[in-house]
Order: sequence, then C-alpha cells, then structure tokens
Amino acid sequence: MRYTDCMRRIVPAIVLLGFGAMTAVAADLPRKAPELAIGLEGGKQALLSSYRGKVVCLAFILTTCSHCQNTTRILTRAQNDFGARGLQVLESSIETGGEAMVPRFIQQFQPPFPVGFNNFATAQEFMQHSPMLILHMPGLLFIDRQGRIVAQYEGDAPFMEEDVQEQNIRGEIEKLLQTVGVRKTARK
Repeated sequence: MRYTDCMRRIVPAIVLLGFGAMTAVAADLPRKAPELAIGLEGGKQALLSSYRGKVVCLAFILTTCSHCQNTTRILTRAQNDFGARGLQVLESSIETGGEAMVPRFIQQFQPPFPVGFNNFATAQEFMQHSPMLILHMPGLLFIDRQGRIVAQYEGDAPFMEEDVQEQNIRGEIEKLLQTVGVRKTARK
C-alpha cells in the first residue's frame, strides 16, 4: 500500500477518534442525579435520594490520594460551616478494597459527614465519565435541593487547583444555598 493511500485511510479515523474523545468529555449539566447507594460500615447504605431538599456536595475519592485527603479537609470545614444552612457532604471511596480502607480513613480524618464506598464503574457512570478517559481524582459533584447535578469537577480541573480549591468549593456551595433555580456550570 502506498503512503498516500495509507494516509487517506488513517486521517479520517484519527479525526473520528478525536471527535469521539471530545464528545466523551462533556457531562450533561444540569441533569437529574440518579439514585446512588453508598456502602457504609456494618452493611448500611447512604442513599443520595434521602438528602433531597439539601444541597449535596458529593466527592468520589481514593483514601490514599493526598489531593483527595486535602479535599476531605476542605469539605469537613464546609460541612461544619454550612451544615446548619442545608449542606450535606458525602464521600465515597472508589478504589479497589475501599470497603476495608474507609474505617481507617474515617478514624484519621474524622469527617462530620458519611464516608463510604462504591466501585469505580459506579462513580464513572454517575459522573457520565467516558471509560476512554482517565478519571482524575477526586471527582466532585454539586447537587441542588431539587436533586439536579449542576456542576462537577475532576482533580485536574482549574477549579480544583490547590490555591483556589477551597474558595471555589465554598463559592459553589454559597450559590446553591442561595439559589432555588437551575444554573449551568462548566465541567472544567
């Protein structure tokens, strides 16, 4: 096969893959949050739907990830500061063996909110994250009082950069606590 013939076949395939990757990046926002059952110690579950009427900040984490641990510290402060106004933070470990790692994580960080576990595929589906792309941790979602996911971010988003993360999270929470209507927020 000649070089030009080969390129005529390869270039369209590369273009199609590029378009596929671009469309795979964007999650629909806002969207109704599907039910999510987060496994807790002792075989219990935290159902996302049981927090309807509250502003929910949901974080998918890895218990050994330093960025996730920092996010937990920020979310602990946010829960303490905004809980009385209607904020509910939830965290779910999505690493292999998360069920066994969560108790030690809770003991170490003492979060004032439920921390449980799910499998990676559940988090990926919940976030509408393409399996073709890397899910950068933590995954952080903001859910309004009506149960709609109005914003979500991954650990590599500018929103999650260490020097602005706490300010950005608190700003998102403040907006949701004050707002009843739907807002569109970019993913990255």
